Amino acid sequence: MSFPPLNEQLDVIRQHAVDVLPEDELARKIERSIATGTPLRVKLGLDPSRPDIHIGHAVVLRKLRQFQDLGHVAVLIVGDFTAMIGDPTGKSKTRQPLTLEQTRENGQTYVEQAAAVIDTNPNRLEIRHNSEWLDALSFRDVISLAAKYTVAQILERDDFTKRYRGGEPISVHEFLYPLSQAYDSVAIRSDIELGGTDQKFNLIVGREIMRAYGLEPQCVLTMPILEGLDGVEKMSKSLNNYIGVTDSPTTMFGRAMSIPDTLIARYLQYGVFASAAEVEQCSAGLADGSLHPRTAKVDVARRIVATYHGDEAGTAAFEEFERVFVRKDLPDEISSMAIDAPLEGINVVDLVHAVGFAASKSEARRLVQGGGVQIDGAKVGSIGDVIDLSSERVLRVGKLKFLRVVRNA
Repeated sequence: MSFPPLNEQLDVIRQHAVDVLPEDELARKIERSIATGTPLRVKLGLDPSRPDIHIGHAVVLRKLRQFQDLGHVAVLIVGDFTAMIGDPTGKSKTRQPLTLEQTRENGQTYVEQAAAVIDTNPNRLEIRHNSEWLDALSFRDVISLAAKYTVAQILERDDFTKRYRGGEPISVHEFLYPLSQAYDSVAIRSDIELGGTDQKFNLIVGREIMRAYGLEPQCVLTMPILEGLDGVEKMSKSLNNYIGVTDSPTTMFGRAMSIPDTLIARYLQYGVFASAAEVEQCSAGLADGSLHPRTAKVDVARRIVATYHGDEAGTAAFEEFERVFVRKDLPDEISSMAIDAPLEGINVVDLVHAVGFAASKSEARRLVQGGGVQIDGAKVGSIGDVIDLSSERVLRVGKLKFLRVVRNA
């Protein structure tokens, strides 16, 4: 098969990337690929510790898609085995392990959601579970693998060093994680491995382990970690600062509009992979005042929605946002729920928790105290308020959660 010229491929590969290591080796791999008509095998490992993905995960998935569009094969490794160990990257303590059943269930959801970004054509995508080879290793094999890397090399990783010096426990099995990830590269004969910048150490270990097994080492490409909606922590479901790839258009748009102005250009660059020229123009306009932050934010939110739901959905989400949040109207569609409640009414904290708008009563209490709860458009003033549910009431929590709620007959 034919591939784009070397320089054209390198231009695409460099876009948005932080590290391409070593680039001269990658160029030689691409030249050989062009000469032989053989696509590169581009590896991305996903540990399904949670059953869903957000647009922060999609940053590296989009880079994987670019390799596919250049004619190469994406090898998506579902880390159903390594997820049982738990990636210690960035962790200050040992993570609780998952069962193989949990990781496989989560992995299925990961693959389904990743399809929103990558090409699922069997000629362009290979899906593997690393339990295929890791579960089959004997104890002798594990010893042989461990013998190919030293403790000193493992402790070069910052998070291990900090934990060791700080007296935080490090379980021996955590040392096996980067080696297990590296062995994935051996098993599938990876040409290049992708990951976030926090994965750089693990990806480089893969190079060394491949070399130790007599294979040509993979090249390494890292992508930035996208900050969450708070602009401080990295995007995370557990921190509730995320935009999920399966969120509804309205939720997606609303969440994108909540980002701080300082993240507008970054979300334009990594949330929708806008061109360098667009990002530069946006940054310059925001800096000199010729571009209003809200205008820029609307454009970013619209494009994020369009990426996952189509252009029409992006426009519709914008119109809905304007109607609900600018003109203060209600959404066109609001779910309904009937709940068990006393005849005399239900405490507002209990109500918010009962309908699932807060994970705990303490969280519900904070929402009420912070002024984030409304009934029929009126802000609830006290955590002691009792809500009469003899007829349907419209509950609103925060900017995005609406529900019509009534007492069970």
